[in-house]
Amino acid sequence: MDDALTIHRLHFAFTITYHYLFPQLTMGLAPLVVVFKSLALWKGDERYNRAARFWAKIFAVNFLFGVVTGIPMEFQFGTNWARFSQFSGGVIATALAMEGVFAFFLESSFLGLFLFGEKRFGQRVHWLAAFMVFAGSWLSGYFIIVTDAWMQRPVGFELAADGTAHLVSFWALLFNEWAFWQYVHNMGGALVTGSFVMAAVGAFYLLSRRQEEYGRLFLKVGVTAAVAASCFQLFPSGDRHGKLIAEHQPATLAAMECLFRTQPGAPLVLVGQPNVAEQKLDNPIHVPKALSFLTYQHWEAEVKGLDAFPRDRWPDNIPLLYYSYHIMVGLGSIFIAVTSVAAFLLWRQRLYGARWMLWILMLSFPFPYIANTAGWMTAELGRQPWLAYGLMRTSEGFSPTVSSGNGLFTLIGFMGMYFVMGVLFLFLMWREVGHGPGFLDGHESKTPPSARILPEGAGA
Repeated sequence: MDDALTIHRLHFAFTITYHYLFPQLTMGLAPLVVVFKSLALWKGDERYNRAARFWAKIFAVNFLFGVVTGIPMEFQFGTNWARFSQFSGGVIATALAMEGVFAFFLESSFLGLFLFGEKRFGQRVHWLAAFMVFAGSWLSGYFIIVTDAWMQRPVGFELAADGTAHLVSFWALLFNEWAFWQYVHNMGGALVTGSFVMAAVGAFYLLSRRQEEYGRLFLKVGVTAAVAASCFQLFPSGDRHGKLIAEHQPATLAAMECLFRTQPGAPLVLVGQPNVAEQKLDNPIHVPKALSFLTYQHWEAEVKGLDAFPRDRWPDNIPLLYYSYHIMVGLGSIFIAVTSVAAFLLWRQRLYGARWMLWILMLSFPFPYIANTAGWMTAELGRQPWLAYGLMRTSEGFSPTVSSGNGLFTLIGFMGMYFVMGVLFLFLMWREVGHGPGFLDGHESKTPPSARILPEGAGA
């Protein structure tokens, strides 16, 4: 592998994929921690307080690893992608700076207050801290999405005499329509991850007959959030984001569905294997005319295929894009099915005794991570061959003075360090889940009895 561009792309793909394993859980857990804290204040039940503190500890560990793995990505803009940074820094630096100055410090400051300030400041301030952690984490996600959305659909800029992009409308950048729908779809995916992890831990406690009272709490909140978030991913967020792709990146849509020929009444592919050499889909199973209807609300609408675009504007890895997209959609459909059945059992008060469903929920928690990774691969592979869509190609944006050997050396180094970090992370997670919420009051094996929250200012 002596191609420097390939190494730089692999390097960034590895670091950003690994990094996003952590923020998707923190962003998904943040609103659920607020739910538990709100229930604690509303019902005066100490169990919800312990549940909130337990998940805040899980949040904190993920937040720490997210920070550690996120910092190198900022440096990679300068070390591996210097030309792109020079071209677009006048635009994207604004959103990235706001993420650090406002959102990150908001989230980290109130996280410390939530973890260590309950006894000192009382329950209402503790609830406020939980809410501000949620606001900071979701605001941080928005500024990052704004940056990526500008790369997908550049707005609010002008090209200077030296060919670099400069921001001329801050509000156009901030309220980019692409950013809004990409953001709500991304945060829905994060909530799917957080709620599945919560439900999995609850199922684990019930199956292992340890801290079963908390297991029921986690299942109730986790399953309820999971079914709502999974359906939201299908409609409206996924539906609207797909329409934006059809409008602004039609070649991407064609590649996602491996539609090589422009045609009216285009089918929606369920299964098939891309054959780029012969420009066809092998062994296809599809729903006739469904793609036309889903995209344009008309069964006979014409959908542009890849033959409508010059070959040099096609995404450069169509098979990987196709599989990433269909893995995301396929898993999303499974999530809706699983959570709907679980929600039905919860409604009928049969979930806690349905061991077969508890096993499904416990073993399902890795799949939202896979679905979110596949979703981001779909977005970034679909944007190719552009770094900034229609403005700068990926082949023009990397650092020409950083050789493939240098890039490969640092990539191998990161892989080694991240492997060690991964082992440490799994150890910490296993330890916290093994302790459970009861450990916060010295009860590791049995669920502690319900307790009332102490008076305001006295702590718990």
